[in-house]
Amino acid sequence: MENRPVNYGSNATVTVPPAHRSIMDLNRVLLLLLYMSASKVQDVQTRPNDFVCDLQARRSMNKVEEMKSAMGECEGSSLLPSAIPLPCVKVNMGAWGKKSLQEKRAQVLAALKTLAEGLQRVRAKIQNGCQSTLLERLEHSVTNYRHIVERLEILDGGAPSHLARPQHHHHCTYLSYE
Repeated sequence: MENRPVNYGSNATVTVPPAHRSIMDLNRVLLLLLYMSASKVQDVQTRPNDFVCDLQARRSMNKVEEMKSAMGECEGSSLLPSAIPLPCVKVNMGAWGKKSLQEKRAQVLAALKTLAEGLQRVRAKIQNGCQSTLLERLEHSVTNYRHIVERLEILDGGAPSHLARPQHHHHCTYLSYE
């Protein structure tokens, strides 16, 4: 078989040997399938380790307004029996940029763990079924984010790292609905 030129748009033509053409065709099909499946899913993130710093992703993860509205619809008091301890999430971008990916993951995991534990403690004190259900939903979301971060494959010098161990995380603010 002879080499045939493959045209990539109006400005690029590459001559490809016949053996590589079938691989390129397969790659095109796989890319098309990936595009088709991704177009069916809303808010697809192609780089999961960026979701923490992506402004749009953070906005969609912000459950405060949704929770305030839903909590107001619960019968009885919309106040929680105690405040939910929140992790300190202030980020110094200079210091953050100097941390290894494993340190960043450990810090995020520690913050999510602090939040999940706080939700569990407050939910255990709640008598109102509506409030308990809402906090359970929030706790489920936090748990999902923990699983995502735990399972990110972070490359360290070309080899995947082992799961980072969360470090102790200080609380700096509290959440209560009024």
